[in-house]
Amino acid sequence: MRLMNVAKTPPKGWNSWDCYGASVTEKEVLANAEYMAKHLKDFGWEYVVVDIQWYESAAKSSIYNAFYPLKMDKFSRLMPAVNRFVSAKGSKGFKPLGDRIHALGLKFGIHIMRGIPRQAVHQNTSILGTSKTARDIVHTNSICPWNTDMYGVDSNKEGAQEYYNSLFNLYASWGVDYIKVDDIAASRLYGTHQPEIELIRKAIDQCGRDMVLSLSPGPAPLECADFFKQNANMWRVTDDFWDKWDYIYNMFERCASWAEFVAPHNWPDCDMLPLGRIGIRSVDGNWPNPWGEEGADRYTRLTKDEQMTMMTLWSIFRSPLMFGGELRDNDEWTLNLLTNSELTEMHYNIKKSWQESRNKNFVVWRAESDTADYIALFNISDKSKTITYQSNGAMFDVWKNTMIDINEFTIPSHGVILLKVIKE
Repeated sequence: MRLMNVAKTPPKGWNSWDCYGASVTEKEVLANAEYMAKHLKDFGWEYVVVDIQWYESAAKSSIYNAFYPLKMDKFSRLMPAVNRFVSAKGSKGFKPLGDRIHALGLKFGIHIMRGIPRQAVHQNTSILGTSKTARDIVHTNSICPWNTDMYGVDSNKEGAQEYYNSLFNLYASWGVDYIKVDDIAASRLYGTHQPEIELIRKAIDQCGRDMVLSLSPGPAPLECADFFKQNANMWRVTDDFWDKWDYIYNMFERCASWAEFVAPHNWPDCDMLPLGRIGIRSVDGNWPNPWGEEGADRYTRLTKDEQMTMMTLWSIFRSPLMFGGELRDNDEWTLNLLTNSELTEMHYNIKKSWQESRNKNFVVWRAESDTADYIALFNISDKSKTITYQSNGAMFDVWKNTMIDINEFTIPSHGVILLKVIKE
């Protein structure tokens, strides 16, 4: 199974959603890829992911255009909108873009929606590899509650597997390394779509190319953990994550619940990092935006302490790390968050991590690698607090990049101390 050929460590990369919503262009994707290659690749950042609606010519933000005509080939497969992805002209698809990203030493990813385009069903278009058509495999009662592009596919219908095979054979020809499949892990109305996940798993396995499979949105049901581990590399443990402290606070419980299921090739996913400049052509979600104009072009609302807390929790839990901001606008602070070599070493090398304790003021996480132990002390209260933590070895402060010889720590509100204890 190709599942075991990829994602030995938690994937790291950039995704276009937080800053460009559904409207990112080829020029913007390449510019962020070039930044990643120059500044981040040496720290493990390698995936460049084009998020939703790349097949829609009229996309302007993260607000969807209901029932808008989509770019599609004769075999019911969505294709890049050439007004936004110029190199796709002449039915080249994403291959030219993928080639340019690969030339930078990086990997290329795309977002897709579960199912088959509604317009394919309405036009009853063909499916490659079978005499069955779009209407023969559709599950018209299986729809996404927040996007009008697709119907679900009925896995019991002849032609269903051939449809998904044709999709992933196309993506393999484009050089796609990472697939984010949406409306599949935890639909708000219809639950987890396990039959379609199995179709997708088989389609990847037969396509001849290794691809990371990421499932969205969340929260993925904990009782389905074994199923996810058998079929996917990443699955979201939360709904869309945004730059508010409450979102981070709620993630502590989710991470504690999912920690036992983290392993090579299988990474419960805390969602993207809303850092740096975000909301350029986006808003905070689609149903509806609870913060009004705050969703517009901005830098992250998280304080610096909250940003370090988020990076620390994601890393010690071993979540995938997908940066959501416009990389070219990173300041020195944001770049340093992404290029802390000690944090990178912990994220990739720890073998086990768990929540050790929690009370109304503090959450304590521990982790083990072959060469070091790690202790993360999180102040989840709204005031600065002092905590004592005794260790049996020399301690290194990961964020301050210095050795320390104290065991009492004053931590600011929503802040963290991350300690590395070197084994003898």
